[in-house]
Amino acid sequence: MRVILFTGKGGVGKTTLAAATAARIAADGRKTLILSTDQAHSLGDALACSVAGEPTEVSAGLFVGHVDAQRRLQESWGELQSYLTSVLGSAGFDRLRAEELTVLPGAEELLALIEVSEHVRSGRWDAVIVDCAPTAETLRLLALPELLDWYVTKAMPADRRVVRALRPLLGPAVGLPAPSSDAWEAAERLQEQLQEVQRVLTSPETTVRLVLTPESVVVAEARRARTQLALYGYRVDGVIANRIFDAGDDPWRSGWVRAQRRQLDEIAESFDPLPVFRAAYQPTEPMGPDPLYRLGADIYGTADPLATGPSTELIKVSQQGDVFVLELALPLLDKDSLELTRVGDDLVVTVSGRRRVLALPSALRRCRVRRAHVEVDRLVIEFEPDPSQFPEFPNTKGAHP
Repeated sequence: MRVILFTGKGGVGKTTLAAATAARIAADGRKTLILSTDQAHSLGDALACSVAGEPTEVSAGLFVGHVDAQRRLQESWGELQSYLTSVLGSAGFDRLRAEELTVLPGAEELLALIEVSEHVRSGRWDAVIVDCAPTAETLRLLALPELLDWYVTKAMPADRRVVRALRPLLGPAVGLPAPSSDAWEAAERLQEQLQEVQRVLTSPETTVRLVLTPESVVVAEARRARTQLALYGYRVDGVIANRIFDAGDDPWRSGWVRAQRRQLDEIAESFDPLPVFRAAYQPTEPMGPDPLYRLGADIYGTADPLATGPSTELIKVSQQGDVFVLELALPLLDKDSLELTRVGDDLVVTVSGRRRVLALPSALRRCRVRRAHVEVDRLVIEFEPDPSQFPEFPNTKGAHP
């Protein structure tokens, strides 16, 4: 099943183009669901319909759904929040303050992703189109599943049966309420959901499509977004340049056409080999399935909107002689924005303030970093085996942290 996430700088028209893409796919006879993770979503406005909790068919094969964030929040976080609230209460916080401190950041958007993964697992759809929040919020959101899973894994012991057995003794020992069985089960369930979201989002069948307008500030943000999405392990399969002016005789329009042409050339060069689709400036706002289908047909022409674009191996580990090499695809990387740190068994990669913690494979945990460099949109890190950890490499020399 194909999943396409649409994002872009606020105001570039991503909701309209996500809906146009969904309408175009459905018109080809493929059962299509469109959802939104943007809490300020306007899918109902774009499709000229009311959006209910359960997916509703708005035209042949095209369904739109709404995430019931409050219900999802209670199901996935309610038990854990109750326990954390009781812990803070024992530490002297009043209940209102304790509840405020236990609100899960980005919870509503994250739970929307959990719902997306459940729709994917249901097998009901040929395609799921996700209208995401503007770029900055989407980058934070897409980093959450892996980050929260990492925290839950670190916080919860590997053998939880032992902890359950000791639970009656933990409260008196530390002077705080011990987690109930329901709290432990809720934590495990949340972790399983986060891992499933991560599997769905990083599947080869899931891609991100960037929406932009041919303006220098917007293009610059889209370039950074492509790099940062790759950092988190997400594949960008194409770009849609929106609001392109047709040539005209009046000086005002001609000036815009020239300026846009320069930006379009830069977009094609920057995002090569990704396809760059174009959406013409619309004299009236397309609303409803039929106008959106016509817009989608103009954008994609004879191309398949579900095509995944060029395949890119985002993370690769290989052995070259007595050195292990880890390669991380970071297209359009600005080397000055890169920071790299090793913390124990983890590699912390930061690009333009966006950070990802990568758990090193077992073999690399027993190595020391020799050097790191960038070559052709890839971060290349060389690891030398530690002789005390790798007896098969007794002659390794010169390794350093």
